[in-house]
Amino acid sequence: MLWRPQGLIATSECLQMEYVAVFVAFLFPGALVAFDSESLQQLSCFAALRIYCAGIWHNAVCCAACGFALLLLPFILFPFYVHGDSPMVLGVPSTSPLSGYLSPGDVIVSVDGVPIHNVQEWIEMTSLINQLALGDRNHSIDVPGFGTANRRKGYCVPNSMMEESKQIIIADSQSSCPNDLTAFTTVPCAYSSMLGDGHPIRIEKAHCLNAKDVIKLNKCGDGWAAIITNGSNCICSEDESCSSPIPMPGLVWVEVTYSRPYSLECLRVRRKSFVDPRTSEGMESNCGGTFVFVGDIIFMARSVQLTAYRPRWAFPLVTYLPHVLERILICTFQVSLTLALLNGLPVYFLDGESILESTLCHFAFLCQRKRRKVLQVCLLMGTLISVLAFFRIALYTL
Repeated sequence: MLWRPQGLIATSECLQMEYVAVFVAFLFPGALVAFDSESLQQLSCFAALRIYCAGIWHNAVCCAACGFALLLLPFILFPFYVHGDSPMVLGVPSTSPLSGYLSPGDVIVSVDGVPIHNVQEWIEMTSLINQLALGDRNHSIDVPGFGTANRRKGYCVPNSMMEESKQIIIADSQSSCPNDLTAFTTVPCAYSSMLGDGHPIRIEKAHCLNAKDVIKLNKCGDGWAAIITNGSNCICSEDESCSSPIPMPGLVWVEVTYSRPYSLECLRVRRKSFVDPRTSEGMESNCGGTFVFVGDIIFMARSVQLTAYRPRWAFPLVTYLPHVLERILICTFQVSLTLALLNGLPVYFLDGESILESTLCHFAFLCQRKRRKVLQVCLLMGTLISVLAFFRIALYTL
């Protein structure tokens, strides 16, 4: 900035400025306003303190304004954007494990059947699923060749599908399924009481099933947060078996449901549905779906860029506007808060030095000599602590 609030306060006190300088200190911009020292000393301590604190108050007001704007941003953008409905994908890096599943403009609807409304819920839900899947080792099945399988997540697979599927006989810890199939193991209800002693159960057989077909079936087990099993793991019918996927050790099985409301195919289907309502039956395949991710879901959740704002109309150019506004407000808030804290510190050559000196003038029991000693000790300690803190933060950041 080419001006500082001290200049405005000094003008109200009829104090003349000599010059204004701009500098950059540790990547933070700053400005220096020089006053006539003789005129400044003639002012009262309270008037001088007002001038020195003007910059800090300006940064504090700027922080408050940015924070208030962030709170009101959903209401300001309400006519053009939907907030808090479902997070929308802004970007998927090529290094993200979801690069083959999601694309910019997709909307995340639910995770393991639990609706997701914002980015925070997306992070918290994936963390909870990861904790439940990997944190409780007593609820697991040891399958040779496949590692540890979480039996608490299952699907009610028809017995006819199990008979038609390729069956794997576990032998010498060597087993595999074709690339397009996933290994599942049937978990009878009798096993639920055997898991309480903490000993894993060894399964000798597994079935290779198509995960895309299995996830369309009803769920069973007590590992799904979105369904109620009435305290029982056996909610499948007599002609069905509760089958659980067998992931690799340390990996988590999670279902992600998404929609593509702004895709060209979905927009075409929507237009046709106004003419012929029967065409809306194909909207599910054209406007989204459900996929299964097996891996590190914490890294998966943090590898995509999401926003809580969705445009009410399909205009790609305005998709990133709320995100840009949020980043500007957050960055301004952080910079203003940092400058306010830095200027208030009792450090040499900053506003904190003059503020501390003016404040000590109000202590009448201190003579001028003692004031100078207290000022020098505080400035020396404040500068030393600030330098050590800065280097510690720099090392932690690197």
